[in-house]
Amino acid sequence: MKMISIRHEQPGDVAAIRRVNELAFGQQAEADLVDRLRAAGKTILSLVAVEDDQVVGHLLFSPVTIECEAENIAALGLAPMAVLPECQNRGIGSQLVRAGLDEGRRAGHKCVVVLGHSEYYPRFGFAPASRYGISSEYNVADENFMLLEFCAGSLRGRKGVAKYQPEFNVWK
Repeated sequence: MKMISIRHEQPGDVAAIRRVNELAFGQQAEADLVDRLRAAGKTILSLVAVEDDQVVGHLLFSPVTIECEAENIAALGLAPMAVLPECQNRGIGSQLVRAGLDEGRRAGHKCVVVLGHSEYYPRFGFAPASRYGISSEYNVADENFMLLEFCAGSLRGRKGVAKYQPEFNVWK
C-alpha cells in the first residue's frame, strides 16, 4: 500500500482539489462550492490527501452558526469531503476526517456538523443532531444531519438551527 500524507491546502492545489471534487461527486456543484467558499475567505480548514505527489482527497471545514434562543453557537461544517474514485475504499477519507476533527478539537471549536451518509460518519463519533436539539436549515433526513461535540455537554439544554454560509444556498 502506498503512503498517504495529509496536509493543509496550498495555493498550487486549487486545480487538483477542483478535479478531486468533480470526479468524486460526478458533477461540478461541490467543486464550485469549494471555490466560492475559498474566494469569500470562508474556509476554516482545507486539507488534502497526497499520494505520490498527487492530490487524491480533499476535506473542507467552513463556519456554521447554530442559532439558539439565548445565544448563537459557532460551529464547524464538514463539507465537502471527496476522494478520487480510483482511490476510494482505502481509508483516505477516514484519514482526512480524523485529521480534520483533531485540528478542530485542538483549535477549541465546540462542535462540528455534517450532512452525510448515516453509515459512514458515526464511526468518528457523529450522531443525529436532533439528539442535541439541533436541526438543519435544509429539509434533510434526520439520520443524515449529524453532529459531533468536541466538549461533551457543551450543547446541553440548547435547541437551535444550524445555518451554513450563504455560499451553500444553491442547494436550498
